[in-house]
Amino acid sequence: MRNLFYIFIGGGLGSVLRFLISNYTQKLWNVNSFPMGTFVVNIIGCFLIGVLTSYFLKVDNYLKFLLITGFCGGFTTFSTFSAENFSLYENDNYPILLFYILLSVMVGLGAVYLGLQVAKN
Repeated sequence: MRNLFYIFIGGGLGSVLRFLISNYTQKLWNVNSFPMGTFVVNIIGCFLIGVLTSYFLKVDNYLKFLLITGFCGGFTTFSTFSAENFSLYENDNYPILLFYILLSVMVGLGAVYLGLQVAKN
């Protein structure tokens, strides 16, 4: 139960920070229609999950729920997607790596399109 509380708190903080950084970045660097705010948040999240995962492989405690699952999960799920792909790469699981990337992007775009169509009707 305590771990769920840490995930809840971290997720809330990560979501708020994602909103603030994304909006500020988009206003600061408005590059045509490129979603710079989301891009910056995703790259920061990938860096953070790399640092935190490396640390918590050596030191296993409850803070991993607050910081990795909660904060990074609320900040950006792209960081988890990237970390999973890197793990597949490190384990030389190239077919699954390629399949996961392509399937995630294609099905994700399809799901957005389907959701837009359902909401229209």
